[in-house]
Amino acid sequence: MSPAMGEVEPLLFRCEGHALVGILHRAAAEPAEVAVLVVVGGPQYRVGSHRQFVSSARALAAAGVPTLRFDYRGMGDSAGDNPGFERVAADIRAAIDALMGACRPRRGVVLLGLCDAASAALMYCGSDPRVAGLILMNPWVRSGQSQAEVVVRKYYAARLLQGDFWRKLLGGGFDFTGSAKALVGNLVRATVRQPPGRGEDYIEAMRLGLTQFHGPMLIVLSGRDLTADEFRARCRSDDRWRRGLARGDVEVVELPTADHTFSGSSELAAFNGHCCRWLTRQFGDSPCH
Repeated sequence: MSPAMGEVEPLLFRCEGHALVGILHRAAAEPAEVAVLVVVGGPQYRVGSHRQFVSSARALAAAGVPTLRFDYRGMGDSAGDNPGFERVAADIRAAIDALMGACRPRRGVVLLGLCDAASAALMYCGSDPRVAGLILMNPWVRSGQSQAEVVVRKYYAARLLQGDFWRKLLGGGFDFTGSAKALVGNLVRATVRQPPGRGEDYIEAMRLGLTQFHGPMLIVLSGRDLTADEFRARCRSDDRWRRGLARGDVEVVELPTADHTFSGSSELAAFNGHCCRWLTRQFGDSPCH
C-alpha cells in the first residue's frame, strides 16, 4: 500500500558498526523514479540551518520524491566519531542502502548537498552506480588562492563604498602599512598559480567527480555568499572545471539575493522550486507533479 503524502518516519541503519539516524519523508506514490538523499555539510545535523533541510525534504516529498535526511557518524543523533567531509563515503553508502531498501526508487538516488556536503557528494558520485543525479548548493572549494581572489574582488571594492573606511582615512586612523601588506599578499596569492596546499587534495577529487560522473547535475549558487564566489572563481581560473560545467547535463542556477543557507523564505522557496522542476525534466513526469 502506498504511504500517505507527507508521511514521516525514522529510519535507523548502521555504518561500520555505528548506529545512524535518519528521517524519511515519504511520497504519496512509491516506488518513485528517484529518491533524494540529503547529505548534510559543516557542523550541522539533519535539520539544517533555520530548518532548511526540513523545508526542502517536505517540498520534495509533496512533489512526489521520497527524501531522506540523516546524520553522519558523530553528528546529531548518530553514534561514532565524525570522520570529516572528505571521509564520509561509508556514511553516504550506508544511507543509500537504507533509502533504496525503504523506497525502492526505480532509477536510483539523487544526492543533495550544501557547501562541503556538495563536495562530499561530488567525491562520492562516481563510485556508486545507484547515484542518478546531483543537486549541489554552493560547493566548497576553499584554497588559499581562491580565498585571496574573492577577497581582492569583493572585499576591497566594497570597502571603498563604506563610510567608516573614509572616516578612518580622513581622520588619520587608517593603517596604510598593514593594509598595503595585506593587499599585496592577497594579490600575489590570487594571481600566482600555486601547487595544491595541504588539505586541498579534495578539490581535485571533486573535479574528477564533476568530469567523470555521467548523471545530470543541478548546481545552485547564491549571490550573497563567499563560498559560491570561490566556486565561481575556481571555474573561471581552471579550464578543466569550466569544461566540466559546460556539459549539456549540468545546469547552473544563480539566485542573486540568496545567502549561503538560503535563509530568506523566498530564496528557499525558489531553491525548492528549482529542484522540483529539474527533477521533473531529468526523470520524467512522475517525480514531481
